[in-house]
Amino acid sequence: MSETFSPSVPVTDLPIVFVDLETTGGSVGVDRITEVGVVEVGPEGVARWSTLVDPRRPIPAFIQQLTGISDAMVRGAPTFEQIAPSLFERLAGKLFVAHNANFDRGFLRAEFQRAGLAFNPDVLCTVRLSRALFPAEKRHGLDALVERHALVPADRHRALADADLLWQFWGRLHALVPTDTLRQQIDRTMRRYRLAGDITDDLIESAPAGCGAYVFYGEAGEPLYVGRSVRVRQRIRAHLSGERRSSRELRMAQQVRRVEWRATGGELGALLLEAQWIARLRPAFNRVPRVSKHDPVDPPWPFGTPVAFEEHDVPGDVRAFHVVDRWRYIGHAASLDEAAALAVATAPGAFELPTYRILQTHLARGLRALPLTGLTMAGEPAGAAV
Repeated sequence: MSETFSPSVPVTDLPIVFVDLETTGGSVGVDRITEVGVVEVGPEGVARWSTLVDPRRPIPAFIQQLTGISDAMVRGAPTFEQIAPSLFERLAGKLFVAHNANFDRGFLRAEFQRAGLAFNPDVLCTVRLSRALFPAEKRHGLDALVERHALVPADRHRALADADLLWQFWGRLHALVPTDTLRQQIDRTMRRYRLAGDITDDLIESAPAGCGAYVFYGEAGEPLYVGRSVRVRQRIRAHLSGERRSSRELRMAQQVRRVEWRATGGELGALLLEAQWIARLRPAFNRVPRVSKHDPVDPPWPFGTPVAFEEHDVPGDVRAFHVVDRWRYIGHAASLDEAAALAVATAPGAFELPTYRILQTHLARGLRALPLTGLTMAGEPAGAAV
């Protein structure tokens, strides 16, 4: 390991780490890290740190040829588990800058996870930043940056040397790009993995991939926004860290501290649940639907019994039976038997105008209603669909 300090004045007040890794290959699940290089930039100046890492597996010959790191060199080096605590402390709370950052972040996240640590830094990819700042250029690999910006490589494909190239590139940008433009593009390009409050990208990964509805809450638990999507996980992430957010979305994202979601089995369920949550929670960032003098107050229920509407969300492999009684959305169940039990167990409620509007539109398009009376033990309706 080596560590040196420079009296250089940092170009930003943000603590930054420029990171590069060498690995045994490109698969996070199979391959392991062989070298870590870090250039730290902060109020105290610039610090350089690197170490070889024993991957506990052979390094393929073509990787040895590319990096110059051999099995003999890593023999006796610390394992990642041994350096994990000190490396985590070195990287924690800093902007993580890397070239093809998903690669480096992915490997470190997996290694830290194996060591029992959750690694979720804000990440800036210099490939994406270069594309944003210099859209006329076709090449944005590290060799292209070296050539275009007169960077000085010490030893290509070694971790610390390549991390230092990123630090050099960062310095060149401040001379080439107006400060306001640079800050704007950094903010747009940065990916925030700790998105808001205790919401991390790992948490968002557990959200439904398919249809559903979601609620954002603020510091005091107040509802901020209710939304729906056919791709809930992707939509939540876009709200909190997307590049093309409106000023309104940015203001909302700054206030979000907690998120809840529910898979709905399809778009109809997402529409019904979203409308019900908006009416019940009155979130600050949602527009409350207007009520006109032409809207019904207590329209007749055409089915005589509670009914279910079946949906199947193929991407999420979720089947749902949405239960509605007298224009009130009761919820959804996984089977007709469960839907019938849900209908029986729920006391009558007030008429829901949003539910009425949604169902009127879908029924006019041929939506089939399944009566929830006279069910057989197998869960099949005794009567035909309405």
